[in-house]
Amino acid sequence: MAITRPLAQLGTNYPWIHRWIYYLAAGTMYAAATLRTAIIFRNDPLLGRILLLLAAWLFLIIGDAIFSPRIPWLTGIVLVMDSGLIYVMLLITGQDFFAFLFAILGMRAMRQVSPRVMAGLIVLFVILTFLALIGSFGLLKSLAQALIYSGLAAFLAAYIWSTRQAGIIQQEQQALVDELQQANRQLEYHAHQQEQLAAGRERQRLARELHDSVTQTIFSMTLTTQSALLLLGRDRVQMKGQLDRLDQLSQSAMAEMQELISRLAPQAASGDFVTLLRQHLDNRRRMDDLAVTLKVEGDQSLSPTEQTGLLRIAQEALNNVVKHAQVKQAFIRVHLEEPFWMEIEDSGCGFDKKQVLGRERMGMVGMGERAAEIGWSLQVTSSRGFGTCIRVKKRTPGEKHP
Repeated sequence: MAITRPLAQLGTNYPWIHRWIYYLAAGTMYAAATLRTAIIFRNDPLLGRILLLLAAWLFLIIGDAIFSPRIPWLTGIVLVMDSGLIYVMLLITGQDFFAFLFAILGMRAMRQVSPRVMAGLIVLFVILTFLALIGSFGLLKSLAQALIYSGLAAFLAAYIWSTRQAGIIQQEQQALVDELQQANRQLEYHAHQQEQLAAGRERQRLARELHDSVTQTIFSMTLTTQSALLLLGRDRVQMKGQLDRLDQLSQSAMAEMQELISRLAPQAASGDFVTLLRQHLDNRRRMDDLAVTLKVEGDQSLSPTEQTGLLRIAQEALNNVVKHAQVKQAFIRVHLEEPFWMEIEDSGCGFDKKQVLGRERMGMVGMGERAAEIGWSLQVTSSRGFGTCIRVKKRTPGEKHP
């Protein structure tokens, strides 16, 4: 799964570049105003007062930059005071270049206020510049000067606004990247959980396969071996027959083990369900002397998955008949049309479901799991002395798992 890189590695929008552009522009305009003041008023008694006003203006700007993060309302006071200082310098000198400083104020304000508030400040800058210069330049020229300097302030403020918006967008993008990284980690965690769950299901499936096939054969081998031991020294002819059957069972167990090893996933058996079921019943008759009566109604086909699941359920149910029912007969009824169902019934000794614990329950649990996997439901009916009936039924659309 891909790992998301930090946003700083993906983009080129470096905030420090914009900060230094702001400092450079502000410093250049302030230096230009100071230098021109020194040149124009070098022999004028006003020079000292103007430089003092410029120093006070700069002191307020620097103080605002330092303290405004902790005192948000300080910026408004500084804007009013600095605007007043610029107005005074414009008024007492009659020089228009001090209006440059309004542009610096605009850039400073735009870093915190909204565009609507900034538009109001630009109008204020126009009015202050116009009123301060009208006595020196006349009506039209002072208006033109006010519009020129205020236009510069508006342009620089718009640049600061665009960088401010870029910073906000960058933060939002970084937040999205962080969310994606978190989601990525969660997906990796869930994927790991799914892998563990799949491994557990595979182990459970192989355990069911072993229980449903090889276990029964080994059980039959154990009974045959015990019979052979009882006949040892008594009836060698019958003992030879038991040993021959033991050999057949061992070969059958080996074949079943090889089949299980060769397949990592369950494969659908070849042939239709009824034919495969009859073949299995023939094998049970030959191996376990179990006579099973089969009754089939309907001829609709089953999916390969359903076919495999039902065969395994029938196989496990017959295993239980051989092991526990103490009878040699069983009945299977298959209904291959709506509603689809299958029953395996015996008239043996039966059992109390509440008292069946431990390994003896594995067969019933496995049958229930197989039925659920193919979309069927399983019901076991049994009581002591009245036999057992196992019924699996295909669930209809919308029917919940019991």
